[in-house]
Amino acid sequence: METLYITHPSCHLHEMGRWHPESPERLDAINDQLLSSGLASYLLGRKARLATDQDILRVHDAAYLQQLKQQLPKQGYFNIDADTLMNPHTLEAAYAAAGAGLDAVDGVMQEGAAGAFCSVRPPGHHAESNRAMGFCFFNNVAVAAAYAMERYGLSRVLIVDFDVHHGNGTEQIFADDERVLMCSFFQHPFFPGSYQVPVPKNMVNIPVQAYAKSTQVLEAFKQQCMPRIKAFRPEIVFFSAGFDAHREDEMGQLSLVEADYAELTTAVVKACAPSAGQRLVSMLEGGYDASSLGRSVVAHVRAMAGL
Repeated sequence: METLYITHPSCHLHEMGRWHPESPERLDAINDQLLSSGLASYLLGRKARLATDQDILRVHDAAYLQQLKQQLPKQGYFNIDADTLMNPHTLEAAYAAAGAGLDAVDGVMQEGAAGAFCSVRPPGHHAESNRAMGFCFFNNVAVAAAYAMERYGLSRVLIVDFDVHHGNGTEQIFADDERVLMCSFFQHPFFPGSYQVPVPKNMVNIPVQAYAKSTQVLEAFKQQCMPRIKAFRPEIVFFSAGFDAHREDEMGQLSLVEADYAELTTAVVKACAPSAGQRLVSMLEGGYDASSLGRSVVAHVRAMAGL
């Protein structure tokens, strides 16, 4: 079976102002590059289902979910903070983004899909159990991981987060959960400004200084994360796939290029193949330069699918 490509029309309707870098055009840029590269013909497109409140409440507090519903504006915007805004379509998009991860899990667990890429927004990895921040409302990868553990009884879940920003929300939700191993590199000091100290035993955090060479970043990841990943023997792999560490993306000051994302993805997929096979789920996080975002997603999905 082909690799799944999961998205939803509502993900285009959420927007936070024409000035905002986390825009609907991000998904258009990805789709355009998939088509122009020829990769789209190898993917099986699917419209995401909407997650339910029950799905969301596996990782988010009920009071927080109710607060988001109350804050949803009927018109215009509601500012949660200076960078995180809701418009009338935000929650529908957030339910769709989280639902894509659920469809991806079912696809790789039940249908034999050769991995899945979720082209969705709003992103999720900054959303904590009771707090929206950093453009994120529901923690999409956490919702999907919790669903995988409950629905399929999995006890070894790997999350690889390679966004330029630390996935503080995912760390907060799964800290000290021995069923989950989270490995990530991120620019530091940088938004969101911190990670847990002492580092939880199930987290491998690699803070990277601005302007570090991509070879340094990848070598640090391989040395610090790969031994833990191989020893963990994950049953499923989630990528929190942020592409704002690309050298053309002005959101951060790292220097990765498409080949680096392909190399990182290939290394993880190869290491996890004996235990996870093609049970690979990738969920879009950051990436705000349209051209480099689209090209990097193509490289990542090719590597994930072995194409």
